[in-house]
Amino acid sequence: MTVQFDINQIRQQFPALALECNGQPLVYLDSAATTQKPTIVIETIRQYYSGHNANVHRGSHALTAAATTQFEQARETVQRFINARQNKEIIWTRGATEALNLIAQTYARQNLKPGDEILVSELEHHANIVPWQIVAEQTGAKVVKIPMKPDCTLDMDAFHQRLGDQTKIVAVAHVTNVTSTRNPIEEIIAAAHQYGAIAVIDGAQAVAHETVDVQALDADFYVFSGHKIFAPAGIGVLYGKFELLDAMPPWHGGGKMVEKVSFEGTTFSAVPGKFEAGTPNVAGSLALAAAIDWLTSLDRQTAEDHIHHLRQKALEGIKDIEDLRIIGLQPDASLFSFVVDGVHHQDIATLLDQQGIALRAGHHCAHPMLDALGLSGTLRVSLALYNTEQDVERFVAALHKACSLL
Repeated sequence: MTVQFDINQIRQQFPALALECNGQPLVYLDSAATTQKPTIVIETIRQYYSGHNANVHRGSHALTAAATTQFEQARETVQRFINARQNKEIIWTRGATEALNLIAQTYARQNLKPGDEILVSELEHHANIVPWQIVAEQTGAKVVKIPMKPDCTLDMDAFHQRLGDQTKIVAVAHVTNVTSTRNPIEEIIAAAHQYGAIAVIDGAQAVAHETVDVQALDADFYVFSGHKIFAPAGIGVLYGKFELLDAMPPWHGGGKMVEKVSFEGTTFSAVPGKFEAGTPNVAGSLALAAAIDWLTSLDRQTAEDHIHHLRQKALEGIKDIEDLRIIGLQPDASLFSFVVDGVHHQDIATLLDQQGIALRAGHHCAHPMLDALGLSGTLRVSLALYNTEQDVERFVAALHKACSLL
């Protein structure tokens, strides 16, 4: 059942939004870094630890049986959320970063050889660059950059030129974290498959803002983090096509990921267990499922329209600030990045923080992109469905004041 979008009711569900920052009511504009958490997510964690705390897939008592049932139901919630074919294609990780490292150290390390190429876009977060560099050094493969254009979109002509029989992996973000550029992943995945390459999609910035259907995309791997979609930190998801996961070796060794251990040899569990060694983040998994259920109960299109309206209001409010430049402005996005020429971004962020405005300043874990733009950092305003027009008005006034002091 879809719940009508009511900004006042939504804000009441986020206790952190009532906090003060430097003695002033908090205006939280850093949701691309991590979202605030609704009470249903917080309560889910409390209920697990106070009501049925137990390890999963171990033991024979009622608590562990209940915890295991809920843990696997959470996996099914994620399966439905991204329309995976089966729940075995959902692997719990600590986040998108761990998921990408898992792919690199299992699929890629097993399959790459000297001369093979991994195509990675210039727009990527470090989490979708560094794991490929590490596995390239381990295997003799090569990381090849897909450059971006001056408008901070991917150079698709260059992508098609670099794609070839030597390409084995293409790794790109669904939506980028500095400018909210939405890459044409449908075209990228299809083109990769024409050359027998697999496509790895970093969905960390996408899943909170658009419906994802991994089957329709035909993505080979798709990853995201819970903390960017109203769930806790320390929980994330790796989706992989079953036939790929089934053929991959395990990464971490320990309990649960084995069927039989002896000093003569070890038999590993089937997917997904072989990738989930040790005690998992049970509370995080349940909380992620609660966050997904909460989000999907809303009118998501109305929520996105609300976010886009707020972004436009913010852009209109700051457009007359002298020497302010928007970096790579994208249509219908949830965020924007900007600089004020001649002023260090961190100085502005400090003055905004003193006025209760929380946003991100820095390189956003995207050095290659900012290097290409000739920038050391930007300020980033990232909005979520819980932001209001009053938030935007306070940000605009605070930025005008900060710039007048510098």
